[in-house]
Amino acid sequence: PVHTIAPPHGRWGLICSIAMLLYRTLRAFFRSALRVFFRRIEVVDPHLVPLDGPVIFAGNHPNSLLDPVVIITTCGRRVRFAAKDVLFRSRLLRPLLDAMGAVPVRRRSDHGGGPVDNETTFEQLFAVLRAGEAMGIFPEGISHDAAHLTELKTGAARIAFGAAAGLPPESPPLSLVPCGLHYVNRKRFRSSVLVQYGEPLRLDAERVAAWRADEKAAVRALTDELTLRMRALTVNADDWDTVRVLDGVRRLYQPPRIPLEARVELARRFNAVYPTVRDRPDVAALYARVQDWLERLEDVGLTDDELTRPLRAGRALLAMARQLTMLLVWLPLAIVGAPLHLPILLGVSVGGPRIAPRKDVIGTTKFMAGLWGVVALYAATAALAGWWWGWPWTVVALFALPASGYGTLRVLERGRSLRRLTGALARVLRLGAEVEALRAERGALQKDVIDAVGRHIPPEMVPLFPRAEAGDA
Repeated sequence: PVHTIAPPHGRWGLICSIAMLLYRTLRAFFRSALRVFFRRIEVVDPHLVPLDGPVIFAGNHPNSLLDPVVIITTCGRRVRFAAKDVLFRSRLLRPLLDAMGAVPVRRRSDHGGGPVDNETTFEQLFAVLRAGEAMGIFPEGISHDAAHLTELKTGAARIAFGAAAGLPPESPPLSLVPCGLHYVNRKRFRSSVLVQYGEPLRLDAERVAAWRADEKAAVRALTDELTLRMRALTVNADDWDTVRVLDGVRRLYQPPRIPLEARVELARRFNAVYPTVRDRPDVAALYARVQDWLERLEDVGLTDDELTRPLRAGRALLAMARQLTMLLVWLPLAIVGAPLHLPILLGVSVGGPRIAPRKDVIGTTKFMAGLWGVVALYAATAALAGWWWGWPWTVVALFALPASGYGTLRVLERGRSLRRLTGALARVLRLGAEVEALRAERGALQKDVIDAVGRHIPPEMVPLFPRAEAGDA
């Protein structure tokens, strides 16, 4: 039997305090690192996360080790994740996994497909939850690059019931919190991520009693309910080509300048409803037209955003002048930081996809390689500065290096914007007739998409936008 953890005291209390301080330091460090890696992190409904009592966070798993880091830095609770034991063999990852309180779990697929013993793992996780703390798990079982939520394993439900059954009567009920992670481009540096927390599933006395009466049925029912909750927080489609075309439909339908949360919700609705209407002749014809229009856009090298915002020469030159001015503002810092940071950035960008073992870990590989590269660079430079000029210069270096790195990042982003504006203007001027034809086709498609949504929206689904107009993404 596993008992609840007593409040720490004495030497053990000191160890726990140090561990908590280390955890909070690492969490702040990772939060800062994520803010650099992602241009935007949008968190929806964090207030749904219980502030006390045992909690299990159950999320989809599209981006390997970045997924737990995103949850840890946004949920507001200290979280211990279950991680496959093979990760602990890595000298690079084990110190971080240990510091973050990860619990190793043995999977059959990692050990020849035979039976595995996870009794110790379950005891550790039960102890965490019975102490009123939080843990995280990815019920799909493995990170993947599929365009939909894969079938959930029953581990999350079994852990939840096993821990809930051992809670003292005065303890708050265990909460199973579904999480949805959506990366706009999970492999790309400076992309965006949406984190959504759903309504908790609370394992009250009635649920636990049902589990005691029929364990298998209760676990299956809870897993099915969790599946529905997680599907409501994720975008699901048969394949990535369908996701691409329906994203084009979403752009045609949505109003301008909507937030990321609304964009993802709209994409989720299109992907949920499309399979029920895909065989209707008008829907199939409209899908083919949007697919053809997207291919024509790709052929001429334009994006939908560039098409919806006419690039007149005067306006484009003014925008380019603004970008150039901001580039010059950040340039002094970048002059110092670029020679130090660009080799790391280039190495990560080029080498990340080459050394990543699978497509779904490319983003994690880039993040971890860049993170360790920058840490090593700052440590070595600060040590050299202190050795040559004295320890005050070590402190100066530790403040100056991040500032110069940020300046380099801003210059690169402004430079990218300048290149994009220049290229778009050149293509618009060179392909005047083709661009006007694409704009005309977009207008016709937009009208037909709005009409189709009005005809086929399910009666129970409240329209997200009462009146949809041309939008950008």
